[in-house]
Amino acid sequence: MNTSESDAVLSNLAAGKPAAGDDFIIVRRHRLVRRLAPPKGSVLLDFGCGNGAQTFLFEADFPLIIGVDVGMPHLAAMARETARRGLGGRVLSVRYDGDNLPFRSGAIDCTISFEVLEHVEHESRALAEIARVVRPGGILALSVPNRWWIFETHGANLPLLPWNRIPFFSWLPKRLHDRWARARIYERGEIERKIAAAGFTIRRSVYITAPMDVVKWQPLKRLLRRTVFRPDATPFPVLATAVLVIAERTTGTPSGPAA
Repeated sequence: MNTSESDAVLSNLAAGKPAAGDDFIIVRRHRLVRRLAPPKGSVLLDFGCGNGAQTFLFEADFPLIIGVDVGMPHLAAMARETARRGLGGRVLSVRYDGDNLPFRSGAIDCTISFEVLEHVEHESRALAEIARVVRPGGILALSVPNRWWIFETHGANLPLLPWNRIPFFSWLPKRLHDRWARARIYERGEIERKIAAAGFTIRRSVYITAPMDVVKWQPLKRLLRRTVFRPDATPFPVLATAVLVIAERTTGTPSGPAA
C-alpha cells in the first residue's frame, strides 16, 4: 500500500497514553457508543486498547472482547486486570504489530477505537485493516481529537513552551500544526471522509463534550461538568475535545457518508 501525502508520518509523532480507570472521558464515550450504536453481535474489538480501562466498560455488552495494542506493558496490565476480574476467556489482550491485525476477514462484529488513529504510523493502513476484519453490516465507533477544541490535547514540541495544553495551537494551518504537533488532529468532515474511503458508511458523528479531566480543583471541575460541559455530546465544536464517528461496514465497494 502506498502512503499518500495525507497519510504521511509526523516526524515527532508520539505514542498514545492509556486512559486511567477513573477518567470521566471513558464513561462518557461508553455512554455515547451504547446510545448511538446499541450493542449487537458477539465479538467486540478494541483497536488500541491500552491498559483496558476503556475496554472493560464494554464487558457486559459482548460475549467476547478482544483488545489489541502495540504496547506490551499495556497489554500485560490489561491481562492482569482481566485475571483479577475473572474474565479469562471472555476478554483477550492481543499484540498488534502496527501493520496487520491477526484476525480473519469479517471476524469482528463491532470495533471501537478511541483517540488512537492520530498516533498510528499509517492511518490509511490502520483503517483498511479495521475494515477488513469487520463483517459486512458490522459497526465501527471511532473517535479522534477535534481540531476546534481550544487546547492542543497532545501538546507540541515548541521552543520555550513546554506546557502541554497549548491554547489555539490546533487552529493553525495544518502544515504548521503537523510540523510541531505530537499527534494528528481532525476536522469532523475530514475523519468522516477517511472512514468512508476505507469501506464504511457513516451513520452518525458527534462532538464529544470536553470531560474536564485535567481540571485539578474539584469544586471548579464539578461546576463545569454540571453546567457548560454537562451533556456527553455538544453541537459546539469549541466545547468538544473529540469527534466520534459511528459507521457501518459497507458490503462491496466503499461508500461515502450516508445522507
